[in-house]
Amino acid sequence: MGYAPPWPNGRQSGDMRVLVIDDEPDVLLLCRVNLEIAGHEVVEASDGLAALALARSASPDVIVLDVMLPHLDGLSVLADLEADERTSGTPVILLTAKTQIEDRLAGWRAGCSDYVTKPFSPVALTDVVERTAAMSTDERDAMRWRELERLSGSH
Repeated sequence: MGYAPPWPNGRQSGDMRVLVIDDEPDVLLLCRVNLEIAGHEVVEASDGLAALALARSASPDVIVLDVMLPHLDGLSVLADLEADERTSGTPVILLTAKTQIEDRLAGWRAGCSDYVTKPFSPVALTDVVERTAAMSTDERDAMRWRELERLSGSH
């Protein structure tokens, strides 16, 4: 086995911790199975308030976040994560059924690192999680600005 660069929290690349937040049990299961097959640890929450608590206590490497959640919606969760110095550097991938350009713009403006729409390929999501985790903060910011520019010009 080759050298695996450590993730920011000191774990190795095959041992990434991913927090998946979705109120649909089938989506949680699909994400968990595929991420675990890829060698990652999965922590789950099914509402926005539980998500914030877990994001602060579990120190995930990446967060996969649904937008439509009970108790606190995903964009509000993302805003809270961005405002908290303990979680502001953690990449957040929005996984949502909201597909309109305005929805995408809202997600990118809120600070997401990537935007994946449902229905989705769990294998492709795993690739997005791994790619996003491997990017520097500057690379994620540059991607966000490119997406905002592209989406702003398309409506």
